[in-house]
Amino acid sequence: MTGPPALDPGDERDGHVIARSLEHPELFARLYDRYAPDIHRYAARRLGDHAADDVTADTFLTAFRVRARYDASRASARPWLYGIAAHLIGKQRRKEVRGLRALARTGQDPVAAGWVEDTADLVADRAPLADALAALSAADRHVLLLVAWADLTYQEVAEALGIPVGTVRSRLNRARRKVRAALGADPAFLGEVAEVVQP
Repeated sequence: MTGPPALDPGDERDGHVIARSLEHPELFARLYDRYAPDIHRYAARRLGDHAADDVTADTFLTAFRVRARYDASRASARPWLYGIAAHLIGKQRRKEVRGLRALARTGQDPVAAGWVEDTADLVADRAPLADALAALSAADRHVLLLVAWADLTYQEVAEALGIPVGTVRSRLNRARRKVRAALGADPAFLGEVAEVVQP
């Protein structure tokens, strides 16, 4: 049995791999190997480990099915994959908001338990943040968390969500302003959640 066809070293760009996968579907596995752990980590932070398994699988299944529409001139598929994942997470928005509200109300965070070893102190610190995140619109929450938790640039968020960069900036600004207002002006607390609220 032979493996996937060899690519020239310069042709390992995601766009080229996707284009070649139209003739050689097994090449698409390279994108899974590159990005699945990051997509899973992001989904787990938003929905918990169990849901993250499903979101990750569905992200790559969807990407595989629609890969013929991918703009191969884009060297990195990372924003595209995060956009698919964000859309899938958006379908579970009620579940995400319920989880955030439960954390804010009870201090119990089953989501964080999947990606943080010792959640006791983290949960106490994150409950107000969870409440603030739950209060955001889905669109603002997507932008904020793609920047804060997925480390996407403004341009990558724009590509992921199919919106202009200016819209990313305005949504991010609005989300940060609302989260800061919800958390109050306590600099010690804001230091704990700087990855979400800092520009």
